[in-house]
Amino acid sequence: MDFLDFDGEPMYFDEPVSPEVERLLEEAAEGYGEDTAEDRLLLAYFLQPEHLTVLVALYRYFYYRHRYREALMTADRAIALTAARLELPTDWRDLRESDLGQSVLVSMSLTRFLLLALKGSGYLLFRLGDAAGALKRFEKIAEVDTSDRLGIGELHAMARSAVTRSALEGAGGNVRYFKG
Repeated sequence: MDFLDFDGEPMYFDEPVSPEVERLLEEAAEGYGEDTAEDRLLLAYFLQPEHLTVLVALYRYFYYRHRYREALMTADRAIALTAARLELPTDWRDLRESDLGQSVLVSMSLTRFLLLALKGSGYLLFRLGDAAGALKRFEKIAEVDTSDRLGIGELHAMARSAVTRSALEGAGGNVRYFKG
C-alpha cells in the first residue's frame, strides 16, 4: 500500500523542482532498477531536501525496494515538513482535530498529504513488526479524522488486534484469547 502514490497526480501544493533536480528525478525514474537510481534520488534530496516531490520520489523508491526503515524516515521527514508549512505542531502526536480545521484553510491538499503520510508511516511500522507504534499513528488519525475520510478503520483494527495478541502472548499461559 503506497499511501504516497501521487503518480499521475500533480503535486500542485509544492513549488516546481529546480531544473537540475527535475533531471535527476527523470534519470532516477529511467534507471529505477539500477543502483544509479538511488544515487540520483539522494543527490536530488541533497539539492532540495525540503521539497515534497523529492521526498515522495525517495519514499517510493525505498518502499518498492522493501526498505521500509528508510521509507519510514522519509515519511517522517515529509510529515514534519508538511506540518511546519501548515503551521501545525511538527510532532504528529501533538496534532488535534481543531488544528486540521485551521490547516485546511491554508491548504486542503497539504493537509490531505500530511494525513496520508501519517497513515503510510503507520503502515510501514506495521510491516516492520511494530504494531504498537503503528497503532499509535492510526489512533491519531482516527482522533483527527472523525469522519474516517482516509479509511483508517481496517488498519486500525488490525493493529489493535496485533497489539492485543502480543499482550496476551506476553502474559504467558495465564490468559487465553477467544475469537468471538
